[in-house]
Amino acid sequence: MRFHGLTLTTGALAAFSAMMPVSASADAMADAQAVLDAHRVVPEFNPLGSPFDATACMADKSVFSIPVNMAIPFNVELQKAMRRAAEDVGFTYTTWENQGASDSWIQGVNQAIAQDYSLIDVAGGLNPEMLAPQLREAKAAGLAVTTTHLYDESQEQADFVDASAKVDYRRAGEILAAWAFVETAGKPNVLIIGSDDVLPSIPFVEQIKESLGEYCPDCKTRYLNVPVNEWATRIQSGTQSALLADQGINYILPIYDSMTQFVTPALRIAGASNVGMASYNGTPFVLDMVRDGTVQMDVGESLGWAGYAAVDAQMRVLCGLEVPESLGIPLLIFDASNAETAGVPADFDSGYGDGHISGFRKLWGLEG
Repeated sequence: MRFHGLTLTTGALAAFSAMMPVSASADAMADAQAVLDAHRVVPEFNPLGSPFDATACMADKSVFSIPVNMAIPFNVELQKAMRRAAEDVGFTYTTWENQGASDSWIQGVNQAIAQDYSLIDVAGGLNPEMLAPQLREAKAAGLAVTTTHLYDESQEQADFVDASAKVDYRRAGEILAAWAFVETAGKPNVLIIGSDDVLPSIPFVEQIKESLGEYCPDCKTRYLNVPVNEWATRIQSGTQSALLADQGINYILPIYDSMTQFVTPALRIAGASNVGMASYNGTPFVLDMVRDGTVQMDVGESLGWAGYAAVDAQMRVLCGLEVPESLGIPLLIFDASNAETAGVPADFDSGYGDGHISGFRKLWGLEG
């Protein structure tokens, strides 16, 4: 790295960084701002795989998708997008309606085997390890097994999974860290709220800490781990306790944006209205909170794009083609400057453009 005309080795750079004050260097601020700028542009479609004749390949094939819980709007919208993609190609795609109970997931696997589906997809955060015996049975019966929107790109899939449509959670962590760094003028004291029971949470949180450490080694972070089934009872009280324990906290990063609804009352009760908040997922009610100023930023992803990318991966498995490691969903920053582009009220798919639809259709040979 060059700094004021000097070339620094890795070791020298580490020593130099250790001597830097808590306030940000110009280089660190520029680096953080560059991360943010790169995710403010409506994304263009860039195919991750080679073109193929999807209709011909999928003529006699079928997909059975088991989402983690169809009471969650995220899963409902993701399944809608996957069904639309399957309808475009013209193959049978079935969503297993369930309310998140393990016995229902097991029933779904059994039905997929009994009805001779070609592939089982576990979607929207359902960890295949929870169904390992049943999914191994499905494999033995000749079905392929995939996951959608579960693993971070850095994580290894289960050995009985054929392919995983992974998500770049670490990139989302980089964006949240850069945002907190810039918004606090290089002096972040951050409360991170996560859920270690959600598989990608650990690399997600690690990346936030690593990125902040690179920008500002002496800046502070505190981590509140709350299991998903305790969000409604523990996030508010845990946030209040953290704010009381350290009144210097100036930013809160709940890593999944549905957490924000439980952080907001904690900020009000603690009299901490000056503490900013940013998150990830692009959930509509949170994008509405961005628009009204309750949340300062949300990193969004198009579930329409995610659904088409997931079906692309499933078809490639069944067609014997190389499968991209990632869903390849671009991440887009929503803040006060562009929140209205997500709709008023917001929805899961506005604001990202629609280039992915024609892009996938061309990739699959459905249009020229």
